[in-house]
Amino acid sequence: MSEFTGLELSPKKIEYLKYIQEQKGHVKTTDISSEFNVDPSTITKTVSELSAAGLILHQPYRGISLTDEGKTYAEFLIRRHRILSLILTHYGLSADEACTAVSKFEGYVPKDVVDKICSSLGHPTMGVCGKIQHDKCCCPSVE
Repeated sequence: MSEFTGLELSPKKIEYLKYIQEQKGHVKTTDISSEFNVDPSTITKTVSELSAAGLILHQPYRGISLTDEGKTYAEFLIRRHRILSLILTHYGLSADEACTAVSKFEGYVPKDVVDKICSSLGHPTMGVCGKIQHDKCCCPSVE
């Protein structure tokens, strides 16, 4: 998945990758299960699929971490979420409302659209839910 469009994953897989990235290191399947209130067997199946896609490393009894490719993808997913949330706050939604709304549709917004939105906003560095990273995206020289 070295080249990606941003449309490759289901909404749940998107949330799991973002969660793993935000935890900065190893997480256990039980951590993900607890965070998302999902049965551990469902997490195990999803982890297997993300591992097969080359996005995570799963070491049984040790935890889950992102591969380099997984980190790049997760950084994009977080960036996409923050840019789209920022847009919705410009239209009157609170930060919480924007984040909740974006979580429902962000998986349908391709990378090229996010890059164009980012550019039209002047490559913002702060969103309503955190810093917006710009490396490895539409504007590598911004930071």
